[in-house]
Amino acid sequence: MNTPVALLLPVILLASPRVGTFRADVTPPPGEPLIWVTPVVQVEDPLWAKGIVLDDSGQRYVLCAMDWCGISNSTLALLRSSLARAAGTEVSRVALHSVHQHTAPYIDGDAYLLLEKLPQPPLRLSRAFLDQVASRLAAAVKESLGRLAPFDRIGTGEGRVSRVASARRIVIEGGKVLTRFSGDGGKPQMAAFPEGAIDPALKTITLARGDRPLVRIHYYATHPQTFCCDGRVSGDFVSRAREALERKENVFQVYFTGCSGDVTAGKYNDGSLGAREELARRLQEGMQAAIAATRLETAGRLAWRTTPLALPARADAVMAAHRAKLEAPGKFSGTELYRAAIAVAYAARKRPLELSSLEIGRVRILHLPGEPMLEFQTYAQRLRPENFMAVAGYGDISPGYLCTDQAFAQGGYEPSASNAGPGTEALVKAAIRQLLGR
Repeated sequence: MNTPVALLLPVILLASPRVGTFRADVTPPPGEPLIWVTPVVQVEDPLWAKGIVLDDSGQRYVLCAMDWCGISNSTLALLRSSLARAAGTEVSRVALHSVHQHTAPYIDGDAYLLLEKLPQPPLRLSRAFLDQVASRLAAAVKESLGRLAPFDRIGTGEGRVSRVASARRIVIEGGKVLTRFSGDGGKPQMAAFPEGAIDPALKTITLARGDRPLVRIHYYATHPQTFCCDGRVSGDFVSRAREALERKENVFQVYFTGCSGDVTAGKYNDGSLGAREELARRLQEGMQAAIAATRLETAGRLAWRTTPLALPARADAVMAAHRAKLEAPGKFSGTELYRAAIAVAYAARKRPLELSSLEIGRVRILHLPGEPMLEFQTYAQRLRPENFMAVAGYGDISPGYLCTDQAFAQGGYEPSASNAGPGTEALVKAAIRQLLGR
């Protein structure tokens, strides 16, 4: 009797994607400048660059959030290149974002070149320190490649954050725009205004092996600022919350700041240490709520997309004033000269900005440049209601505030401080649609 022979068909086994985590100390030493040119006098807590390397069948992607106020132009290119080489991937597959604490460096290499032409240029981050940061990032990424771990599940969860974020732009009777800055909680009038337009949801993405979480990535939209510009280095309340949760849960935690160009903690912050600690506690509670709500599902394959974005530079009296400062530098402070150089450098920029997105199953992560207003985050969410949509702002920060048409029409702080001009909204939204396939 012949034994039946089973028909053997070729089976292609796809390996699970893998993830490695990394962190590098990016704390500037005494004498190096924070935003804008204030030298470091005291380190209250360290600044970290934290991120992940994703490997999907040999294709690698890097997501990194750095506890700096801003990184742009040639400096961003330097650091992205360092990350890419270390990971063995292309620069276009590296998303490097600042968390945007105002107790940290704000660096634009192209603006530095303009400042170096001045008779007495203001304080700038030293090339030696920048090279050290690039080396630390590369070493951390290379080390993580030896710890790449497969993940087969992805978790998504949302947690409501209470009494942290508030709108910075307050429109009162007659259409006048008031600005509620990050420390205005100590002003009764500003504290009394409603929260205004915010996104109260903190979104958390978890990569897991079975039921074991390997890394959690958080996204929330608010300026992470309680104090500024006195020489103290700090990761502020977001770093406190992130690091406290990592110690508590023993799971690697990364935090990206969402579209918060017009969102701050100004209603709830009076600049005191007590306020900072309370904001950290509330933010951590939101993270924990998102973790508690997390549901795991099959991870699926990874898809990475990029698209270029060219925004108009402003061409008005504000830009003319910036140019005039660099032509007569003796009349202005170092901060004024640096901010002018940033604007002029952006106006001279020829290469487009780069946006990217990462898709893992039904999860979409969108990486935006500048300081995007909240509308760009909610717009992306409206485009893809069927997806879990996480949005990170503060990539290449060279354009400054990404403002809506309405904001330009109303005026106020953000449009006056932006390096990009009217017409920004339509171009950014078109790029978002391109990345999200809408």
